[in-house]
Formats: sequence, structure tokens, C-alpha cells
Amino acid sequence: MKTFGEGVRLAALLCIMALALRGRISTATARESPAADPDIATIDTVVREWLASTGAPSVSIALVRGGKVAYAQAYGYARLAPRVAATATTRYPIDSVSKEFTAAAVLLLAEAGRLSLDDPAGKWYADLGEASAVTLRQLLTHTSGIRDYWPQDFVPPEMLRPTSTARLLAEWAARPLDFAPGTDWQYSNTGYALAGAVVEKASGQPLMQFLQERVFKPLQMTQVMAADAGALRAPDAQGYTRFGLGPLREAPHEGAGWLFGAAQLAMSPTDLARWDVSLIEQSLLSSESYEAERARVVLKDGSRRDYGLGLDIEERQGRSRIGHDGAGSGFLAANRIWPEDRIAIVALTNNDWASPDELIERLAYVLLPPKPEEARAREIFAGFQRGTVDRAVFTDAGNSYLTAANLADLKASLAPLGPARLIVLERETHRGGMLTRRWKILCRGRRLEAVERGYPDGKLEQFIVSERGD
Repeated sequence: MKTFGEGVRLAALLCIMALALRGRISTATARESPAADPDIATIDTVVREWLASTGAPSVSIALVRGGKVAYAQAYGYARLAPRVAATATTRYPIDSVSKEFTAAAVLLLAEAGRLSLDDPAGKWYADLGEASAVTLRQLLTHTSGIRDYWPQDFVPPEMLRPTSTARLLAEWAARPLDFAPGTDWQYSNTGYALAGAVVEKASGQPLMQFLQERVFKPLQMTQVMAADAGALRAPDAQGYTRFGLGPLREAPHEGAGWLFGAAQLAMSPTDLARWDVSLIEQSLLSSESYEAERARVVLKDGSRRDYGLGLDIEERQGRSRIGHDGAGSGFLAANRIWPEDRIAIVALTNNDWASPDELIERLAYVLLPPKPEEARAREIFAGFQRGTVDRAVFTDAGNSYLTAANLADLKASLAPLGPARLIVLERETHRGGMLTRRWKILCRGRRLEAVERGYPDGKLEQFIVSERGD
């Protein structure tokens, strides 16, 4: 879910890639817990490959493992002219990931009895028209029907000029609703600006002050700042954009006031990882609040959406995953938490064309223990790269296909690609009494797929690897 629209520009490989490969990539590292360190060498290699292939100026990551911040490292340049190396303490705007914190502020006030999730917005702000009947819960779940003020994938002229919360709400929240509250799901930054304004009314404090006292200080998030008043200054990150496949340009900063409540925060990945630890340990809010936060929203027709209170609520590869994306002018952010595995990954970057979501997928491949079917797919592919196969895994027909000559071809063509960076199940179907699994496989610079067919007893009839065209 992005502040800066729903899409991101396609990654480019031209002169920027060449700069990266000539040594433009710098690193800076921090560890908070020497125990439970991940496979650092592999992680560093994966990130450097992503940075070189996308041409992003920098990316900074933090990893949570075992419920602790295990690793943080920055790669590349926070600023290009003059060059300023990104470090583990460099701050980046997190844009819509800020919604996680606005929702938490509302929940903290609900716990204190200062408001209720089912309060109408009109209780706190008059003259909102149809939006007066929208509840705080509907604001936080994007089911309010309030029109989003920023659906574009660029900064429109109006947003380059400063605004105030009062003007933003008068212009956007007071418009006719796009649909009756609770009947549909539609992303709305305006709704979160209104939620942030209610936090200020109910608490009697500016939103940032409330968050500092009730969230950031208790969680030792020491580097958080408001990015809404103006662009970050050195040594923090500068945002970059590009037009088509053109050169990098400094991205314009949104006018002051526009990001309030929806996308106003900047921080280091380590600070965001400390927040993720609190989500895993459930250490800041009450158990009832966490239950409400992670409940998928139910529309009036009974259908559900994969969103809670400021969080995406997903099932991926048989695992629960929560978090949020962020995107703004020249910046992209991704925050992903696997609560049951007690793992989280943060990736912040100062570009707006190469999404860090794909990088998080590759890092999750390293960090998360594979499910049995994925572990088998990994081993089969690695065996093909060695020119070997465990014949006990395959049926007689499957073994007849995997001749010595065919295995030699597999080794000759797949071994040069290096280890798989991602093997992920895309879909399952049934045919001919067999379960068919289609795997996406990413290696260094190559995209492959494998079509696996097997019987209920676990024996495989085939595992055929080919190149993907996408």
C-alpha cells in the first residue's frame, strides 16, 4: 500500500548499473545482537546484487531474528552530489509505513478511554459533511469512502505548496464520499490525515509529541524525526527519481503539511526494526489492541480484505505476514514481519523506481526456514546445478527422463548462474491425478521457473526447469 500511488517504475540497468559495478557501492554495518546472526555473507551478496541490478543509489536494511535486532547495514550513497555514503544510522522517509504508528496512537488513546474505534469522526471535527459519520475504525482500515488526495505516481503542483491539516481536511475530507462507509475498500491517505488530527484533539498534544512520548521513547527509537516539514538534510538521504530510462534526478519534496498522519515519519531501519520487535513481542499495546490491529477488515457484505488497523495482514507460503509499504517522492520503503517466526525485515531506499519488496523476498529466502516442499525444491535445483539427483525422490518414469546426458546439460547450463536467490511457489493445480506446483526461481541476473508434478505418496514425476520470459 503506497503513499505515492500503487505502482513503481521499472528497474533500469544502464549507466547507473555500471557505476555500481565499478565500486560505487559502499557499506556501513551495525549489530545489536551478536547472537542469532543471519548468514551475513549471503545477505550482503544478495543486497549488492539487487543494488547493482536496479541502479538505486542506496538501500539500508535491518533484520530481526529471534525477536531481536540482529543485523543492520547500509549500501551505496545517501546523496550523490556531493557523495555521502549511506550508513546504518542514515534516516530515510518511511512514507506510508507511518500509518502503522498513527493507528497505534489511536489504539493507545482507546486503551486510555480517550476515544473509541467506533467514534464517528464528527465527534472530533465538525463540518465534514458525509465524512462526519465515518468511524475511526473505518479511517484506519481504508473503508471510510473518503477520497484519497494522492493517487498519482508523481507530486502534483498543489502538493508542492505547503498546506495545513485544517486546509487539507476542508478540501478533501469534506468532499462527497466515494462509497458508503464500510461497503468497499479504497486506500485513502486523507483518512489517515483525519485520524492523525483526531489523535491531536483527543490527546491534547501534537501527533509527533504524542508518538515520541508513548511509542518512540519506550521502544528506544532514538532517531525518528518528522519529514513533513521539509526535505531531509545531509547526512540523511536525498530522494532520487528518473524519467523513463534517463539519468537520476533529485526528486522534489512534498510541501509541508501534506504527509501529516499518513506518511510523516523518517527514521533509520534499526529504529523501525525496534518497532517490529514490539509487534512480535506485543510489548507496547494491550492484547485486545493487538487483536483488533491484526483482524482483517470485514465489509458490510461479509467479504474480507487483507488489511487491519494500519497493517497489511497476509498469508504467504503458509505463513502469517504483516507490515506495510511506503512510497513517496524519491523514496520507497518496505516493512515485513513474520510474527510466528519472530523474524522481520526492513528495507529503505532513496529511489522511486526499484521496489525493495523484491529485495525483501530474497532476504526472506535466506532467513525463513523453508517448508518441506520448498526445501525439496531447493535441493533438487541445487542437485541439478551439480549434475546430480536423489533418485529416491522420483518415480521410475521421472528417473527415466533424468538421464546422465540430461543431468550433464542441466549442470552445464544452471551451474554458471550461481546459487538460487529465490525459489517461491506461485501456484498449485491438479492434473492427471498429480499435484502440479509452479516455482519461480531467481538466480543472479536470470529468471527461471520449474514445473513440478507429483503423486499423493510424495513421489515426483517431474521437476522441469526452463527460462521465464517475464
